[in-house]
Amino acid sequence: MIDWMRVGELRSEIGIDGFAEVVELFLDEVEGVVVRLKTRPDPAKFESDLHFLKGGAWNLGFAEFGALCQDGERKAADGHRDDIDIARVVDVYFTSRDIFLAGLTDRGLADVSAA
Repeated sequence: MIDWMRVGELRSEIGIDGFAEVVELFLDEVEGVVVRLKTRPDPAKFESDLHFLKGGAWNLGFAEFGALCQDGERKAADGHRDDIDIARVVDVYFTSRDIFLAGLTDRGLADVSAA
């Protein structure tokens, strides 16, 4: 679900403080889009929303979430918006987020859970 190698690489590339900032920004911006998809889904925006989510997800190591977003983005681009399981995208995000935040502490990568 989480690509911990990618997480470690990112932290090494940008340092502890930069990593904490990226995590905070990611969680804030991505969660806003995910909540909107859950509460006010707009099929006309699926392609762009999922593209945005995919980029952030893969950058931060949210592998399964990123793959779901990529699949949904492709479906939307092909005109198959009704085939996108938005509820699953939302669920996988929140599950990934919880695993990610718990794993940061377990792996000693950063204490950003309060960020």
